[in-house]
Amino acid sequence: MLSVRLAGRITKTFLLAHDSADGPGCADHARAPRHGSLCGMNEAVIYTDGACSGNPGPGGWGVVLSYGDVVRELHGGERSTTNNRMELLAAISALEALTRPVPVQFYTDSKYVLDGITKWVPGWQRNGWKTASKQPVKNVDLWQRLVDAMAPYEISWHWVKGHNGDPGNERADELARLGIAEALATSR
Repeated sequence: MLSVRLAGRITKTFLLAHDSADGPGCADHARAPRHGSLCGMNEAVIYTDGACSGNPGPGGWGVVLSYGDVVRELHGGERSTTNNRMELLAAISALEALTRPVPVQFYTDSKYVLDGITKWVPGWQRNGWKTASKQPVKNVDLWQRLVDAMAPYEISWHWVKGHNGDPGNERADELARLGIAEALATSR
C-alpha cells in the first residue's frame, strides 16, 4: 500500500498489484469483474486502456466502469496523438464520468499512468510541474486534469498486465481500438 499527498489535498491511498488482496476493501477485487460480481456495492470498479496506431498516430482510449449492477463503457479517439496521452485521457474520462464521490478500484495496464500518479506527480507539483532535471513535464495538461478529476475520490490503483486475459482490461482495449477506428473514420 502506498499513500501519496497531492498538492496539500487529502492523502490518497494506492493499493498496488503486489499488495495483499486481503488489504483494504474486498478480498477479491482483482478477480471480481471476471466472476461477474462486485465485492462492494458502494464502490466503482474502473478498467482503462489507451492505444495508438503508430506513436504518434491515430489513437483511442477505452473505459469499463462498473458500479453495482450497472456497467458503463466509454471510448474516444484522436487522429494524431500518442499512446501516453490516450492512457491519461482514459483515466480522466473514467473519473469525470462518475456522478458522485464513491471509493474507486482503478485498474490500468499503463505503468506510465500508475507510476505517474503514485510516484512522480507529487514531485512534479513541488517543482512547479517540472521534472527532476528541470524540464517541463510532458502531457502536463492531462496530468493536471487527472489530479483534479481524482480530487473527490478515494482511489485504490491497481496494475494489471495487458493482453493477458483479464476481461476488464481486454474490453477496455477493444474500446480503445474502437476509438482509433472512429477517429480514422471521421472526416478531416
